[in-house]
Amino acid sequence: MVLVTTTLGFALGGGNGIQPIDLLLFTLIGTGFASAGAGVLNHYLERDVDALMDRTRNRPLPMGLVRPWVALLYGGLLIIAGGAVLYFRANALAAALALSSALLYVLIYTPMKKVTWLNTPIGAVPGALPPMIGWAAVSGRLELGAWVLFFILFLWQHPHFYAIAWMFRDDYVRGGFKMLPVVQPDGKSTFRQSLSAALILIPVSLWPTFVRMTGWFYFFGALVIGFWFLAACVRWRVSESTLDARKVLRVSVIYLPVLLLLILVDSYLK
Repeated sequence: MVLVTTTLGFALGGGNGIQPIDLLLFTLIGTGFASAGAGVLNHYLERDVDALMDRTRNRPLPMGLVRPWVALLYGGLLIIAGGAVLYFRANALAAALALSSALLYVLIYTPMKKVTWLNTPIGAVPGALPPMIGWAAVSGRLELGAWVLFFILFLWQHPHFYAIAWMFRDDYVRGGFKMLPVVQPDGKSTFRQSLSAALILIPVSLWPTFVRMTGWFYFFGALVIGFWFLAACVRWRVSESTLDARKVLRVSVIYLPVLLLLILVDSYLK
């Protein structure tokens, strides 16, 4: 999903679809390395907690398949390699954004999960940077459109991750994570936050058309999938069930690739 959103930024930032393809390839390699490194270091920092939760106890570190110092070294090298690829094959701005995203994820978001439920909106910041990396890689700067994509990703992550937190709230209790469904078990705040984000996402996702980044094909497509995403959140709010939380998660995972497809098709229709 990180690479999908990076491609999203690349396609809009260049104004020429996914060209040049070699630059896109190196952008995805660099971003992928940095993102993977952040994931590895997250596994390293949370290895003891992961052993307590059903959904994470089979990860490599809790299972003893990888030594902690190897994971630490591997994760660090991946982040450095990702930054280097972006710096030498794209530009310094793209490299700085990728490194910032990885470090914010590892050093801010990961420890905040034990401190406050605000870890989700805090973690949404590094999670929303990939489209800006793609934009910066192809254009060398950050324009209004890059920030629009940032806010689309920032809002999208709230229903996505709150659905996960609701589905695995018992696990998060065992792990000591201060996720919103844990600190407020009745779910009212979780549903309200998810619905609000999905609702605001609709006009924000349409903004690219109004700043002439996309045409009307994208506009109407984004409108349809935006209401589809919102409807899934409404059903979840009404039922308050884990089944509908899983449906929100599935819809969210489909939403971003479809948004990218709409942008790519729209670019060829211009």
